[in-house]
Amino acid sequence: MPAEPTPSPGQIASIPQEVTGQAPRVVVGGVSWRDTFAALKHRNFRLFFVGQLVSLTGTWMQSTAQGWLVYQLTGSKVLLGTVAAAGSLPLLLSVWGGSVADRHPKRTVVCFTQTSMMLLAFVFAALIWSGHIRPWHILVLAALGGVAMAFDMPARQSFMVEMTSRQELMNAVSLNSSIVNGARVVGPAVAGLVMAHLGTAVCFLLNGLSFLAVIAGLLMMRLPKFVPAAEPASTGRHMLEGLAYVANHRRVRSLLLLFAVVGVFGWSYSVLLPAYATDILHVGERGYGTLLSANGLGALVGALTVATYGSRVRPRRLILGGLWLFSAMLLLLAVVRWYPLALACLAVAGWGMLLYFSTTNTLIQTSVSDDMRGRVMGIWALVFGGMMPVGGLESGLLSQAVGVPWTVAAGALVCAAAGLVTWLVVRRNAA
Repeated sequence: MPAEPTPSPGQIASIPQEVTGQAPRVVVGGVSWRDTFAALKHRNFRLFFVGQLVSLTGTWMQSTAQGWLVYQLTGSKVLLGTVAAAGSLPLLLSVWGGSVADRHPKRTVVCFTQTSMMLLAFVFAALIWSGHIRPWHILVLAALGGVAMAFDMPARQSFMVEMTSRQELMNAVSLNSSIVNGARVVGPAVAGLVMAHLGTAVCFLLNGLSFLAVIAGLLMMRLPKFVPAAEPASTGRHMLEGLAYVANHRRVRSLLLLFAVVGVFGWSYSVLLPAYATDILHVGERGYGTLLSANGLGALVGALTVATYGSRVRPRRLILGGLWLFSAMLLLLAVVRWYPLALACLAVAGWGMLLYFSTTNTLIQTSVSDDMRGRVMGIWALVFGGMMPVGGLESGLLSQAVGVPWTVAAGALVCAAAGLVTWLVVRRNAA
């Protein structure tokens, strides 16, 4: 691989020790578009970027259609949470997935997982077209998709540094988040139109076809030969080593604990959006798709903000400021009944969410050793996805009892309080 360019004097500066416990260097001076898209100078990352952009648009189309399909088939808010839980519960396997990512070529792992998810999308489309789709089918297929994600997330996240470099990892993570959320803007809006004019099944079919782009990009990459460990530990021991590493790493442990709280009480609001659109705002498929697109647009702006300024702003400000902004917007959303204002709340909430998410992801990856990154990201996926089944069930059951607005407001308050506790702990440790 070609040598990474060395920053010239004056381009970097030391900053005080932050959440990572390291004394990182940040870029100083003017900001340009070159800063925003720095990771794209790497050919492998460009291939990944383009493939993911196509594939994730299809994924968000399917996600939008799936939530709408469940609610139209059953009218049950509890089942909305149950389906989300079924898709996330298999992420308990992600610790195993992280071990696989450290023991095998990450590209190979991602190719297998992406192919599996493609086939599941085609099965979904066939069941809907046949008219035989039932709620239990959705639960089973969501669970199988969750199993694939348990192996995909650790490999794909830890693969970032191999496609770029440690210096551009924050930029790569943020750009990856930007395409996830760019797809969130386009995918739900397109899904709303497709569902209204062509039917729900077409969303699943298009998602299946979209996986071909990312698989082709992965196969076209030029990567160094993978060299496995000479005497690899047993799978169980390998996994336990990763768990012990995180348990003894105070800063990574703190970031993951906060991530767990947000996973349960914060991001579960998305599970309730079909009910919020139908029962609170009284809008149809297009209105629901536009709500998701507004949230994705704000998140896209947040990801690009981190890509451009992430190396220039203290991580603590991005993490806690983003989390508090996200919480404030959810709290406002709970009392909003005017559709344009709801769109604005979701857009700003998406911006805050990505400030928090991208920075946390990068800090975790840059705080750990290379040989542990897959397993640590497996634990990250476990916390991120494993808490969401709890959040999905909690939000579904609580909304059935007290209503959607009160459920969203309660989640926002818990996230804001968790951020405050984290800030107080960090200040005490720094004292």
